[in-house]
Amino acid sequence: MRPELPPRYEPASVEDRIYRFWEEGGFFRAEPAPGRAVFTIVIPPPNVTGVLHMGHALNNTIQDIATRFERMRGKVACWLPGTDHAGIATQNVVERELKKKGLTRQQLGREAFVAEVWKWKETYEARILGQLRRLGFSCDWSRTRFTMDEGLSRAVRVAFVRLFERGLMVRGKYVVHWCPRCGTALSDEEAERRERPGHLWRVRYPLKGGRGHVVVATTRPETMLGDTGVAVHPDDPRYRSLIGKTLVLPLALREIPVVADAAVDRAFGTGAVKVTPAHDPADFAIAQRQHLPAIVAMNPDATMSDAVPERFRGLDRFEARKRVVEELEREGLLEGVEDHVSAVGHCYRCDTIVEPTLSDQWFVRMKPLAEKAIAAQRAGEISFHPPRWERIYLDWLENVRDWCVSRQLWWGHQLPIWYCPNEHVTVAETEPESCAECGSSELTRDEDVLDTWFSSALWPFATLGWPEDTEDLRHFYPGHLQTTAREIIRLWENRMIFAGLELLHAVPFRDMIIHSTVLAPDGRRMSKSLGTGIDPLDVIAEHGADATRYGLLKMSSTQDVRFSYGAVEEGRKLANKLWNVSRLILGAAAEATPDLRPQALEERWILARIEATRAEVERLLGEFDFSHTAQALYRLTFDDFCDWYAEAIKPRLYARDPDALATALAALERLLALLHPIMPHVTEEIWSNLPAREARLIVSPWPEPEARFDDARDALGNAQLAARIYRRSGVRVNVLGDSRRIFEAVVRPQEDGQGDVDAEIRRVREEIARSERMLGNDGFVAKAPAEVVDAERTKLDQYRDELKALVGG
Repeated sequence: MRPELPPRYEPASVEDRIYRFWEEGGFFRAEPAPGRAVFTIVIPPPNVTGVLHMGHALNNTIQDIATRFERMRGKVACWLPGTDHAGIATQNVVERELKKKGLTRQQLGREAFVAEVWKWKETYEARILGQLRRLGFSCDWSRTRFTMDEGLSRAVRVAFVRLFERGLMVRGKYVVHWCPRCGTALSDEEAERRERPGHLWRVRYPLKGGRGHVVVATTRPETMLGDTGVAVHPDDPRYRSLIGKTLVLPLALREIPVVADAAVDRAFGTGAVKVTPAHDPADFAIAQRQHLPAIVAMNPDATMSDAVPERFRGLDRFEARKRVVEELEREGLLEGVEDHVSAVGHCYRCDTIVEPTLSDQWFVRMKPLAEKAIAAQRAGEISFHPPRWERIYLDWLENVRDWCVSRQLWWGHQLPIWYCPNEHVTVAETEPESCAECGSSELTRDEDVLDTWFSSALWPFATLGWPEDTEDLRHFYPGHLQTTAREIIRLWENRMIFAGLELLHAVPFRDMIIHSTVLAPDGRRMSKSLGTGIDPLDVIAEHGADATRYGLLKMSSTQDVRFSYGAVEEGRKLANKLWNVSRLILGAAAEATPDLRPQALEERWILARIEATRAEVERLLGEFDFSHTAQALYRLTFDDFCDWYAEAIKPRLYARDPDALATALAALERLLALLHPIMPHVTEEIWSNLPAREARLIVSPWPEPEARFDDARDALGNAQLAARIYRRSGVRVNVLGDSRRIFEAVVRPQEDGQGDVDAEIRRVREEIARSERMLGNDGFVAKAPAEVVDAERTKLDQYRDELKALVGG
């Protein structure tokens, strides 16, 4: 005889034990199995900069549900985990740690500093993987990868070489986003543009010979020290006579020409723009067309360079701005100043204002890659959920510039590039013995590293053994699903897609879920520095992993959501309710065999409700609607199974009715299977106590359709509604205690109750309309506390269910 379940469900005593059993038993392993369907998903590798946050927890919970669901459906489910070296981000956090000790990376030197970063990586990778396990994620841990492990490093070198050989990896001098604090170039996506209040200065540029002047408008007067021209639109009548004339650059007293260029916006400022080729990408393009030289006016640390007048050299750029404005005003060359809001680039990792700077860098030529990615989406090879995010994907690809991939950092994949004394370039997977052009054996490797997103772009296939033609690669690529928050669509998702198309001629996944961003309960973004961060492990310690998973899914939607402890508490109550009803059934039916032998209406009804929910869950998961999946399972478990069915059959359970016992076990078995992807620990623990178990729940089949009892699906709707009406009318009704009587009332409806029912239909419809108006109001959803919004959504679902019961369908 099996031991009884303990009186209380204690997650802390169950979840770790169950998880160890799964992992040690190899239940997460995915091996190639010819003939079996496959489901592949790769984890978005968390940065080893710290620990996971609630956004990671939601993202990976969604992935785990999909993986467990497909595993139960008989597929070889390969969920591949790992972590990302995160280049600039990890280098920054380690530098901050060194600063606490009074050290800099320069004092340590490159080799010693990189060793410190590896130590950091080992510590935080272990913490991250521990968090993933604690949340119950069923990754194949034997496949754990790191973006700088030996295999991934080789894949990066091979990808670089192949792009170079195809003419898609080029070196060039171009204006890039430069972070003076990090001391590196950034890609367009890494320079986050934010509106900042500033000024627009109008400056007089005198004509040579002292006969008049041209007024230009600028938001960055310090850069005028690097001007090499002034541009006007060729069709602007105000300046047509000045085209080709010479101006004297204020303060620097350098002669510069007036040029005509169609790129000039006649409506901005005065319609005459200063051309600073080394510090503005648009100016650089004008200079290329007009054959103007470029003068680098700033050093890499954003101090003024030796190319500017001596009195400004060495000044910080903002101090230089102040001095330039003061001198212009003193010399009568400042015509005016006005308040102006500009979109200013900030380093996405240290928040420093970036400086556009002319620099030698390596670039990926994006146009050919973008065209392939656009064609794949338009051919239906990739689907975004919700579909509106396809526009973000396409907008970026249709307007993308070449991707600057070289970084002036120490932590990352060093460029596979060598230079000889004759300035020849050799690109190779492994260190060459001599220069490919002149044969010189004196080679020096480029010290720069690659943008971290370059290696991340290879993640879906490099983790499976590419560039080798491995069995894993043939079996598990392309994958099926990817999930992410919206902020890295351009940074990561797009790059995985064009990398897969270019290097393997196939998209890396078919479906892309863009999930909501989890905000703090007060609506602010979650942040340690703001004190608004919530550690998933703290929530798990209080409520359990299953409750945390449920709560995250309940909160998930297509909009940003505030974290709700109420939703997690609802998950905890659901786990307790399931535990208690299982104790009831197992206590009476420990020696019985599960079998569908319904004899009473309530039995046929619950089996029909389970079947209806099975079909609904499959539909919702197919649509990637995880919030409504959680709600559907909650209603089935809490309301239908526990509050109605279990209470109705109690007398027969206590009487050891063999049909009731067998049917109750079979019904519980199907319920546990439906709940397992969302709440895996508690369901596995209960399952292991069911009699005649042939396999663990994690690898047991998903319930097959069971349509025999569909005619009873709505049989008890009136009874459930009656209980609600009784409550509202003030009549004291114990729904649990009186459930048997209410069930019986279904087959003996009272004829004189129709008037009350009609009135109830009107009332419920009014409540539905009111609730829909509230939830359709973006202001209410965004500003109301998460608990209030959740409660309103729950009420709307209940009203809709009531209406179905009242009108018969």
